[in-house]
Amino acid sequence: MYLTVRDATKTYGTFTALDSVSIEIEKGEFVCLLGPSGCGKTTLLRLIAGLTELDGGEITLEGAPLSELPARKRGFGIVFQSYSLFPNMSVAENIGYGLKIRDVPAPEITARVNELLQLVKLPQMADKLPGQLSGGQQQRIALARAIAVDPRVLLLDEPLSALDAKVRATLRDEIRQVQRALEIPTLMVTHDQEEALALADKIICMNHGIVVQAGTPEDLYHRPATRFVAEFMGSSNLLSAEDIARHFPDLLATHPTDEKTYLACIRPEQIGLTPAKEGSATVRSISFLGNLQRLEVDSAAGPLLVETHGRVSCRMGESVDLRIALDACTWVLDDAGQPERSAA
Repeated sequence: MYLTVRDATKTYGTFTALDSVSIEIEKGEFVCLLGPSGCGKTTLLRLIAGLTELDGGEITLEGAPLSELPARKRGFGIVFQSYSLFPNMSVAENIGYGLKIRDVPAPEITARVNELLQLVKLPQMADKLPGQLSGGQQQRIALARAIAVDPRVLLLDEPLSALDAKVRATLRDEIRQVQRALEIPTLMVTHDQEEALALADKIICMNHGIVVQAGTPEDLYHRPATRFVAEFMGSSNLLSAEDIARHFPDLLATHPTDEKTYLACIRPEQIGLTPAKEGSATVRSISFLGNLQRLEVDSAAGPLLVETHGRVSCRMGESVDLRIALDACTWVLDDAGQPERSAA
């Protein structure tokens, strides 16, 4: 494994920011740390970067310990949400700064800067000052500066959260293209599940200073392990085993056999819906969202969210039948009420 964190612990007074957290990143892998504000994901990134000291555990890169190595000697590239460009330097000077302080010859710096400006699709901006650029352009320059020195790991701390939705989606795709082209191991902090699903090879979902679940985007969306992951990774319908037994008994066939409390997780797009004169549910609301329709229905099992592609020929207040396939149900551990920790 390329980068390994083992049992990382960090406390601030009586608050536990990280509680024995372990993660692994392979060479060339794009990993997203995902979770709500305060879950500990930025603390973990800062520990890896060397900007915060570990209280316990270890961090290794290709087997070599990093804990005693200062941030400047780790060889990592970091991009922050705030860009952190030097306002009095041109774009070219910002990108080449890391190379200049490493005494790289000027012709090589110029060539590298021009190469990176092409890579981030801003070849005409070399002589501009940061204040003359849009937010999206500034973030591209910050990314170019971080990768100019061929970092061993690229660390991204919510780099897109300050941008509007359209720019964020465009830049998200460009970051992924650059990362794939250069094959830099990348760790990105985000609280946006759509962003993580679109970018990551692996998602590490955190809450209250611990890792709740780690896996591919498909794993976390289609096979969440807990109620928290099911709810955080998009919309979901969560039903008790008792409700399933009364209203969808076929789905009980996949219920776990241990004594823990599980909920049935059914994604809205996995529920089929057809108009019926005396159906099992009633349409409460219909929202048109362009490529899909979102319907709230009242069923005997309680309110359910249904999403369909294409228009459904029913109206609010009308009766419908619901269909749920056996493989549409994932049983998740009900972790509601887990004691909260204060995480930085």
